[in-house]
Amino acid sequence: MRVLIADAFEQSGIDGLTQCGCEVLSRPGVKDDALTAALAETQAEVLVVRSTKVTEPMLDAGRLSLIVRAGAGYNTIDVAAASRRGIYVSNCPGKNAVAVAELTFALILSLDRRVPDNVAELRAGKWNKKEYAKAKGLFGRRLGVLGAGNIAQDVIRRAAAFGMPVVLWSRRYDGVSRDATDADVKALNLTDAAGLSLRIAGSPGEVASQSDILSVHLALAADTKNIINAELLAKLPAGAFLINTSRGEMIDHAALASAVQARGLRVALDVFEHEPTGATGDYASPLLALPNVYGTHHIGASTDQAQEAIAAETVRIVRTFKETGKVPNVVNLAQRTPATHRLIVRHRDRPGVLAHVFDGLRSRNLNVQETENIVFEGAQAAIARINLDGAPDAALLDTIRGGNADILELQLVRLTTGA
Repeated sequence: MRVLIADAFEQSGIDGLTQCGCEVLSRPGVKDDALTAALAETQAEVLVVRSTKVTEPMLDAGRLSLIVRAGAGYNTIDVAAASRRGIYVSNCPGKNAVAVAELTFALILSLDRRVPDNVAELRAGKWNKKEYAKAKGLFGRRLGVLGAGNIAQDVIRRAAAFGMPVVLWSRRYDGVSRDATDADVKALNLTDAAGLSLRIAGSPGEVASQSDILSVHLALAADTKNIINAELLAKLPAGAFLINTSRGEMIDHAALASAVQARGLRVALDVFEHEPTGATGDYASPLLALPNVYGTHHIGASTDQAQEAIAAETVRIVRTFKETGKVPNVVNLAQRTPATHRLIVRHRDRPGVLAHVFDGLRSRNLNVQETENIVFEGAQAAIARINLDGAPDAALLDTIRGGNADILELQLVRLTTGA
């Protein structure tokens, strides 16, 4: 199996892919038309990327079967185009969660203690202890968290250690407003968060209105783009902190600049609109010119620990695909079958049985959308479950049943729930 790596990648990952029998082509920095050409030239079956964009023309250039995002977010990949072509898209969720959570708290502490400004004045030869001794501290201040995934969970654990009560919103709790139950804490994998004080909020606005510090940990989607808008920012208390280590598109940057100037919000961002596509380059943002705004260079996942974990997970994904045909962490399979009916065929485990069934279905233009065949112990009999986009009529069922002596029973089930 040929694997093309189009970004910087840990040597341990390259070695792991090689050890499991892959031919590895490492071309960090190849992108755009050059990546399209590389896919055509190499005919790679697997593409591994980090921040490099994967576009529809790239998918038509070669013979890709799998794209692995060596990280969590996959918004730089044209997932819809991959799905239309039957190309798996997989990612490495949770492997960088600790790193991003650590940066989140580095930014919170930097805002509270104004660490960058302290350093800048000392480097300029100025001693100003009177000014920089002013800080509220974190203990007892309420942290608002948008999102409930791996990163959000690690942020909440650290908030508990700092003695900060947490108010949380995510889609799974939309419209719910209550103190977290033991079941909530268990579902969020927070049973190890000693001293946790957690409240569930029914909306992002409710979180904002109750937060001294608001941290964003959502996946980018149509309904989360610009979720931090003028309306939500107006709900934050004056002087509140806002942290974003997710995606720059989560925030209406013009509205945020206005809120910083009008209401004294303090902001720390690791992600921005229209970031440079390369590792270095020029970048300017009106937000970064404001004195109450700190920024880092989209480095949330960039620790050695995180990158080694992501490399190991990438190797696991590719190895599993190579050895079994299955893909861990796949993000673009249908969550529910689109089929309307399921044909259950109990049959002797002999050649030609399913071919006979499929020929009959094809004769009536019935599409087989999913199928599995389960073999009983001894390999004498099996049951096939065949999901269809329509219902075979009684005549066709009789034809299928009577046309092969190895068919023991047919059953047609209507899938009323699409599951």
